[in-house]
Amino acid sequence: MSSASNAYMLVAAALVLLMTPGLAFFYGGLVGRKSVVTIMMQSFVSMGVTIIMWWAIGFSLSFSGSGPIIGNFAHAFLKGVTVQTAFSGNGQISLLVFFVYQMMFAVITPALITGAFADRVSFRSYIWFLILWQLVVYYPFAHMIWGGGILAQWGVLDFAGGIVVHALAGFSALAAVFYIGKRKYVQKNTPSNLALVAIGTALLWFGWYGFNSGSALSIDTVAELAFVNTTLGAALGATTWLILDSMYAGKPKLVGFLTGAVAGLATITPAAGYVTPAAAALIGITASIVGYLAVAFKNKKGWDDALDVWGVHGMGGLTGILMLGLFATKAVNKSGANGLFYGNAAFFGKELVAVLIAIVYAFIVTYVLLAIINTFAKVRVPEEAEKEGLDGYLHGEDAFNILKS
Repeated sequence: MSSASNAYMLVAAALVLLMTPGLAFFYGGLVGRKSVVTIMMQSFVSMGVTIIMWWAIGFSLSFSGSGPIIGNFAHAFLKGVTVQTAFSGNGQISLLVFFVYQMMFAVITPALITGAFADRVSFRSYIWFLILWQLVVYYPFAHMIWGGGILAQWGVLDFAGGIVVHALAGFSALAAVFYIGKRKYVQKNTPSNLALVAIGTALLWFGWYGFNSGSALSIDTVAELAFVNTTLGAALGATTWLILDSMYAGKPKLVGFLTGAVAGLATITPAAGYVTPAAAALIGITASIVGYLAVAFKNKKGWDDALDVWGVHGMGGLTGILMLGLFATKAVNKSGANGLFYGNAAFFGKELVAVLIAIVYAFIVTYVLLAIINTFAKVRVPEEAEKEGLDGYLHGEDAFNILKS
């Protein structure tokens, strides 16, 4: 094993963990003043519940065994894993380091969904959702794509989570929007604090280098490529959204620039280690065009995806996977594949089929899961809670109480 690669991956894991507080700030700034505590709590609580689940069964179900759909309990509670155990997928790092790195992906993925159902979900039902969604949605796809399951064996690639993170979260978010319904007392999204949104975006962008570059799983040229591609995807995504706002909203918007950066980051994620920098720049531009159109479509349809999780993450993950299928080239990563534009139509077909399976599965299973949870833990808060605001009703706290003292 390589001490340098182990150290690098521990830093990358810490960066990915930082993304969850970054998400809390990002969402906390975007929601109304009476739901800041609630939505930040939903992100932070995943850092407790998900980590415990990952240690107990999540890692084992995702990354042990040879089952086509799900793993086994060989590594439950880190059984058989010591500091001397090498990760078989990359002999340069230990299995313990790989465990902690992948744990951070599991932490942030369900938290992404919370932006869609802001202002209307009970905390108790969210905890159940956090637990059950990982069991029936996240762990199976983590195993199928990253854990040696059926999609990996078929040749499907997903460098850092276009399917496993963003597509699953985004289309699960859309299912939640349809099941839970519209908010009753929020007619227009009014961000509580744009400074929090900016801070959250900065933390997300910073942490995303661990997310993407760290997915090389060692210090090598692929990690360098992913770092550069991540930067280009974010910058082109942010600038493109800014231009679109200037053209169609009449003014350049800070929220638009920040949203575009996140869209670019989400969309370059599955391709970061498999495409050239020129392709990454094009992916960043495409990310914001697709995201902008998706948000406009959602608004036209009246879907109450409060913080545009489907438009940014769901469509970003879908778009990124398809563009991976187009632009992947072994010239930059011998362990990757050649895409459609490099003469391999079959690879594009595999990526297309895999992402369609993922989004259909995530949508249907999430909808059914919420219906089941609702039978024993009411998903939607009472009407008086929506009117009063969830922060006071659910948690007895006020994010801006300091301003009143």
